[in-house]
Amino acid sequence: MVTKTTTDKQIAALVNTAIEASHRAYVPYSHYPVGAALRAKDGTVYGGCNIENSSYSVTVCAERTALFKAVSDGKREFDAIIVVTDNGGSPCGVCRQALFEFAPDLRVVIADMQGQIHHDVPLRELLVYGFGPKSLER
Repeated sequence: MVTKTTTDKQIAALVNTAIEASHRAYVPYSHYPVGAALRAKDGTVYGGCNIENSSYSVTVCAERTALFKAVSDGKREFDAIIVVTDNGGSPCGVCRQALFEFAPDLRVVIADMQGQIHHDVPLRELLVYGFGPKSLER
């Protein structure tokens, strides 16, 4: 997990990456762009945006876009994700579950498009009693 020793400057840079990613969002239906910046433990950062579809269930959130890009690059360990929306909205349950698979102790920073941080919490607090790989152990 990212410790509180992660500098404000590092968090600000990740917030900016997430804001930039939100500008690429495809949101013709909700008009609610979301950007994410997921940092792997090796320092690699993956940006993601939400991509809507006229068949709503096919829509992919920014957080999962970033996660899937990272995993497809072979990354499996993450320490922080920044999520930005117009109003500081929180990740959906599906995204929380997808992230929990790889990083239950992930630091989740939720900000708005002006860079104001609304929440800075561990994923475990957003997905209480999350179901992960350890849940399948006998």
